[in-house]
Amino acid sequence: MQIEQIRTTGLGDSTYVLDHDGIALVVDPQRDVDRFEKAVARTGAELRFVLETHLHNDYVSGGRELAHRMGAEVVVPASGAVAWTDYLPAFHNEDLTAGTLRIRPLHTPGHTPEHLSYLVLVDGEPVALFSGGSLLIDSFGRPDLLGVDRARGLAKLQFLTMKRLAALPDHVGLYPTHGEGSFCTASGAGITVSTIGREKEANPLLRIDDEDAFIEALLAPLQPWPRYYRHMGPANLMGPTPAPDPEIPELNPAHVPTDVALVDIRPRTSYAAGHVKGSYGVEYSDQVGVWTGWLAPFDAPIVLVAESGQDIVDVVLQLERIGFDHEIGVVYDVAGLADQFGPLVTNAVESYVDVIAKLRDDEPLQILDVRSPGEWEQGHIPGSVWRYVPDLAEQGPPAGLDPSRPVHIVCGSGYRSNLCVKYLEEAGFDSVVTSGGGVTEILQGITPATTQG
Repeated sequence: MQIEQIRTTGLGDSTYVLDHDGIALVVDPQRDVDRFEKAVARTGAELRFVLETHLHNDYVSGGRELAHRMGAEVVVPASGAVAWTDYLPAFHNEDLTAGTLRIRPLHTPGHTPEHLSYLVLVDGEPVALFSGGSLLIDSFGRPDLLGVDRARGLAKLQFLTMKRLAALPDHVGLYPTHGEGSFCTASGAGITVSTIGREKEANPLLRIDDEDAFIEALLAPLQPWPRYYRHMGPANLMGPTPAPDPEIPELNPAHVPTDVALVDIRPRTSYAAGHVKGSYGVEYSDQVGVWTGWLAPFDAPIVLVAESGQDIVDVVLQLERIGFDHEIGVVYDVAGLADQFGPLVTNAVESYVDVIAKLRDDEPLQILDVRSPGEWEQGHIPGSVWRYVPDLAEQGPPAGLDPSRPVHIVCGSGYRSNLCVKYLEEAGFDSVVTSGGGVTEILQGITPATTQG
């Protein structure tokens, strides 16, 4: 039996392609299914089932489309009660047969109420568990994505799921969908697959026998999740649709509508040298889709602002994975946008090393920390003020900042700081993006070294 893991790093998720004795399974594919179709084709096996563990909250599923293309059946938790009908409903402990494989659905609620994990058996022996968003590496799937009012009840179900999965044999391989980088988990384990035995030793939640203590431990580290998540569950419930063609045209700046969201994916230094006021500075990375989805109105019409050579198809695919299907085109002539959108504006970019030097010289700086709540609580620069990126987008700059003085924006590297320029500009502030490093490096630079005795 072979299992190929296909990572979607921007989402922090994994899809799996299993093949055994000429039969293939795919678990939890994203919407851009070409890569999974090719992976199955490489095995030479027949795709029998596409297994969906739950109604996903962080992307539009590609399971329905992949099954349709390859003549397979898409398997969906029966209790999800989806609005579409071309699927095979899966029930707890009612095995599916695929050649010499048996696939045993296990009801594992907690991340979502309908959640199933799939235990794969070969010759009657359990060998692999595809756990979706239930048991994760060093963690469990978060229970609050359906609303904080349901989080405690789902955490209680996650405790029962934990007991069910911990009873599996130690040698069973663990293949979760959500992993490091996903907002569906707080895990930062640094590995992407595991075993039941390894989790019994290393997963702190598996060592908690008391239900109330488990619930509190599961709820305690939860961080905000992207705004677009609220649209993913309904999209998958009502019927996920195929992704549109990711090829988009180059636009003449004069033909760009003024009511679009301009997403500027150029490097932060290029953005700083001149950009349209109010455009989103989402520097190209595997996080373009996530952050655009968090900050821009859901499914807004988008025009990308880019430099020659950037991978536009990849950016469009990232957006389509989360349901943004109205990318109108891409503009490379940034200066030409001035006729439509007004004069370009600039902002400063400064190395974290220079910030350290200024702080050491007691230069008074206005510092805005835009990291997540958990990062802020772990430590921050003395005298800095805090507002997480999404809160800044919704609430504007915190009180106490002086618009007559520049604001140094800090995060972990400069990526999230660049996202914030738009909101400070709109509020009348001059921004300085701190780049090349962030709060951790600045704190190390301004803290006297400990003398070793």
